[in-house]
Amino acid sequence: MRLEDGLAQRAHNPREGAAELVCESELIAADPSLAAQYVHALAEHGPQALITNAASQPLVIRYGERSFPVTLEDGEFGHTYVTSPHSAYVLYARDEIDIIGMRAGRTAAKGVLGVLDGLLRSLRLNRTVHLDNWLLSTNLHGEWQGEGLHAMREVLADRFPDRFVILRSLDEWSCPALLDAARRDGWVLLPSRQIWVTDDLKRDWKKRNNTQNDRRALRKSGFSVDEPEYLTPAETERIAELYYQLYVGRYSAINPIFTPRFIETAARIGLLHFRLVRASDGTILAASGMRSAGGVATVPLLGYDLARPQTEGLYRIASYLASDWAMARGLRFNGSAGAGKFKAMRGARGQIEYMAVYAGHLPAARRAGLKLLATALNGLMVPMLEKQGW
Repeated sequence: MRLEDGLAQRAHNPREGAAELVCESELIAADPSLAAQYVHALAEHGPQALITNAASQPLVIRYGERSFPVTLEDGEFGHTYVTSPHSAYVLYARDEIDIIGMRAGRTAAKGVLGVLDGLLRSLRLNRTVHLDNWLLSTNLHGEWQGEGLHAMREVLADRFPDRFVILRSLDEWSCPALLDAARRDGWVLLPSRQIWVTDDLKRDWKKRNNTQNDRRALRKSGFSVDEPEYLTPAETERIAELYYQLYVGRYSAINPIFTPRFIETAARIGLLHFRLVRASDGTILAASGMRSAGGVATVPLLGYDLARPQTEGLYRIASYLASDWAMARGLRFNGSAGAGKFKAMRGARGQIEYMAVYAGHLPAARRAGLKLLATALNGLMVPMLEKQGW
């Protein structure tokens, strides 16, 4: 099956220094990398069969021995923030205002978001091609330090000349060399959110009183912890349901909506590792889905049964299991965004995360608008995130 006839460059082993963009399913399937396996599943079933609110076209780009997932977006609005800058900066922010019950400055904040909405629409910032996009809240870039960034950016800008090229989830903590490579290559850095990171889990997390209380809550609960090698259809259904209850039902429909097929695929190919909390009858009460790369772990999929009593501490238990999994493997931990006070009390510290955007191939007006956006976000958003601890 072809995603776009004639788009693929057919060399199976591109020479070092050359980037190869691949969209033909048979070539993707022949690539044993995790990125290619994931893109093949997205292409085979259709992205929305895995993530309901993502309509991206999936591709693979190769540089040397590395393969990276690429997503192509046509500019539609209302999709998940992992594919849509407009959703990340406007729709998610609107939901956050409602979630935190903001009173002081609410009218002014919504006015600012209205201006931001107009700017992003005029820039057509949703018309994008994302590099190394795993469609997760946090893209871990692993050992990649920016090798081939310039070459891959040139290929993407040449093939998609009317789209911004975007690289999400950059920060000074987990990928400083990649962030610096983007700066040197002329990418514009937009602050996207504040994440909560832990440098040494044994030192900074394990001995905390709150951590010990979480551990005791698990021990006293009588629940069992399961790490299945394979997930049954009933288990993937239940995990998807628990995630939806929390991140979509309670928080925002702009979060990626993972389906049972996504969960089955992620477990099968090794994209995510799952730890499940079960009641005595085997019912799954909570689930944590961890990802690791380059010595860093994160938990992009977590859910628990909101109908259960809060006294059971299911969120605390699920969070504990994710950090415990990372600590057992000697990994640093990226706790992603949100629940800043909860994470800080368990040894995490705030770190600003950036979205790198390349626009050098676009018309002057779109380039100027992007720089204006960067100035505004760095001047307004970063101080607010650091002050409020969001």
